[in-house]
Amino acid sequence: MNPNDFTYQTPQLLPDLNTYTSEAPSNIALVKYWGKYGEQLPKNTSISFTLEQCKTYTEVILKKRIEAVDQFHFEVFLDKEPKPSFKSKIETFLRRIEVYTPFLKSFQFEIHTRNTFPHSSGIASSASGMAALAKCFVAMEASVKPAMTAELQAQKASFLARLGSGSACRSTGGKLVVWGKHKDIQGSSGFYGIDYPDEVHHNFRNFRDSILLIDEGQKQVSSSVGHNLMHGHPFAEQRFQQADKNITKLKPILASGNYEAFFALVESEALSLHAMMMTSSPYFILMQPQTLEVIHKLWKFRASEKVPVGFTLDAGANVHILYPQASETKVRVFIEEHLLQFCQGKKAIHDQIQF
Repeated sequence: MNPNDFTYQTPQLLPDLNTYTSEAPSNIALVKYWGKYGEQLPKNTSISFTLEQCKTYTEVILKKRIEAVDQFHFEVFLDKEPKPSFKSKIETFLRRIEVYTPFLKSFQFEIHTRNTFPHSSGIASSASGMAALAKCFVAMEASVKPAMTAELQAQKASFLARLGSGSACRSTGGKLVVWGKHKDIQGSSGFYGIDYPDEVHHNFRNFRDSILLIDEGQKQVSSSVGHNLMHGHPFAEQRFQQADKNITKLKPILASGNYEAFFALVESEALSLHAMMMTSSPYFILMQPQTLEVIHKLWKFRASEKVPVGFTLDAGANVHILYPQASETKVRVFIEEHLLQFCQGKKAIHDQIQF
């Protein structure tokens, strides 16, 4: 599939005035994407677990048909309250996808959205938010195109979501999702995410992700700005090569069920992501002192208790503690007794990945 396959071919067909709803989960990358080119295309391949509880729920209400003009007429609401600060980013998204969803200019519409987790705190709220919005738009198209297959709907939702937020294409479906063309992953593409097509050991099919909320506030540097700082970064090309090599290394690890190798690779990826931030120009640090305290205590616990558990980080201060269901009792006690003290309000989100 290529972009032309997603162009809206019948502009005379308009969806009905109605409410279109969707939900999309957040995701946590195991091999990270950091750096893009062209129109939201990744400089390296990434792969992510899809969470189950950290979700965005969105509804788009088509309120009134209007004569199509060169602008979009919409309002945005978060948790039932007007959110005009979201409009600029969504306007950019709508202009990027105009050729694929031209019918949106023929309506006045409202976007209502809510998250089950804190916004803008490093839990990929833009990923689930843009994914849910893209799924609403595809549902509109499907409502006037009965022949539109479920497979095409899924691919187009991922394709559109990417144009709103790169990693959003990994949040429209699937449990273990690959984004970015890679020689070792059949069917992989930079235009949309795909379900990981190869063998996954049962060790990794029932995983837990406890998200320690070190900092629930707005990030000091947005992910968009961080991605742009990879242009001219002194270590950018080495980082892109490292990530793609790690995809190759991860394949036999996922097939074998080797926890030690899995956590070594995933933790290295997390620290590499933040190393890119700390060595960009201008440099910035999203980790907090508590982030490092949690990591050190986790390493000590793993070594002493011989429990399969590890961490990863998104573009923020929060720590994702990853572990199999079999370790849940011991890890949850450890979190309660030793890690919650480092969390804002002593809060954590306990999520899971099951497939």
